Amino acid sequence: MKTLNPLDASWLMVESRETPMHVGGLMRFVLPDDAPPDFFAKLMQDFRATKKFAPPWNQRLRMPSLKGLMPVWEIDDDIDLEHHVRHSALPRPGGERELGQLIARFHSQPLDLNRPPWECEVIEGLADGQFAMYVKMHHSLIDGISGIKLLEKAMSSDARSSRKLPPFWALGSTGGKASKRPKAPPPTPAEVVSNFTELVRDQIGSLPDIARAFGSMIGAFRNKEDTLAIPFESPLSLLNGRINQERRFATQRFELPRLRKLAEAANATLNDVVLALCGGALRRFMIELGELPEHSLTAGIPVSVRPKDDEGTGNAITFIISTLGTDIDAPRERIQAITASTRRAKQHVSNLPKKAMMQYTMLLMAPTMLSLMTGIGGRTRPMFNITISNVPGPEKPLYFRGARLEAAYPVSLVTHGQAINITCQSYDGKLAFGITGCRSTLPHLQRLSPYMQLALEELELEYFGKPAPKKRTRRVAASKVVT
Repeated sequence: MKTLNPLDASWLMVESRETPMHVGGLMRFVLPDDAPPDFFAKLMQDFRATKKFAPPWNQRLRMPSLKGLMPVWEIDDDIDLEHHVRHSALPRPGGERELGQLIARFHSQPLDLNRPPWECEVIEGLADGQFAMYVKMHHSLIDGISGIKLLEKAMSSDARSSRKLPPFWALGSTGGKASKRPKAPPPTPAEVVSNFTELVRDQIGSLPDIARAFGSMIGAFRNKEDTLAIPFESPLSLLNGRINQERRFATQRFELPRLRKLAEAANATLNDVVLALCGGALRRFMIELGELPEHSLTAGIPVSVRPKDDEGTGNAITFIISTLGTDIDAPRERIQAITASTRRAKQHVSNLPKKAMMQYTMLLMAPTMLSLMTGIGGRTRPMFNITISNVPGPEKPLYFRGARLEAAYPVSLVTHGQAINITCQSYDGKLAFGITGCRSTLPHLQRLSPYMQLALEELELEYFGKPAPKKRTRRVAASKVVT
């Protein structure tokens, strides 16, 4: 058994039918040229015949019998693959709009937390010899970085050797074949006391560092010239009300060299460019709806604190907060404001020792989590207006069963008070954006995709005198994708 840390457990505490706490990924593949007509029938037959499981795919929640104790993950090798792995099809040739609608519908449905919390959909019927896989997992089980590592282990950089790969649940975070393992006995009372004592000791030892961090926030609040964005200083906006269960999903994709060239010209980071594209798109979107706040929208940006050699799952993140410059009309001034804000936020977090990071993150997130648990989420001022994540992915092409991975799009979660999430992931020289939102709050969410393209062209016009030459374009997941 493995006890959940407080951050992982918090995603379970705020789970509801309107706000299911799972994250997912849409992966588009190109069928190999020699794919037989029964490719999918054989694939599904092989999938459902593979009864070997590795963590985290065979981990199931076990809630504690004593109040106040954290839930634990226990190994479950008696898994019903008919429930977890499904086969869907779009009418041929499947349109991109229909694919986006299908993913939105899948993502709207909560996971069964009495089973290992993951599901996989194999989707055939796409045009151009393509098919898709959509995988979702509960956020208490995985974060973005560990999800990408699982993706890499489940595929191969060689098309030929990829034909013999087992399903991803047979590899898991171990990188090798799974095997049956004995279930660990429940923790003894002495072990419970020992673990609790160690947790309290670490928290007490971290208090001075955490106090300094929050003191720095108070100082920035008093000093109006300080560029450090403060939690709950964000304006109320259309993005921060109550939501319902139904989702919308759209995507965008850009060439990484194009974005890096802009970052260099603007003396910014790639993340700053991502925020500038989102800020420019949201400004245009909100103006169009007549809902742009007077003060700038802010973004909560997850920052991984997972060591490079850490093969574990679960969550190892903290947050920084940055302005999006939506109150600034000039693209150059907007990205400059974003760059100053993120530099100050990173400096603030970097002063914290690693041992204090978990406690700092939990204290930072506590008001939001409490608002969701008490039902006031979406009725008060938000800690920040939108979550925007950038997850580094594989740099070389990957293959599965001879099929080339064409693109991978994150599908994230939204909550009361956070009606939209934008997460991007790099892969094979491109940066793919997944835009997830509440269907009723943002009925025209898909417009953000072309507005990102316009924001990029405006910045290129500022720094280079003209936008980058347009290359071949294709539509992916109900939005225009620029390649």
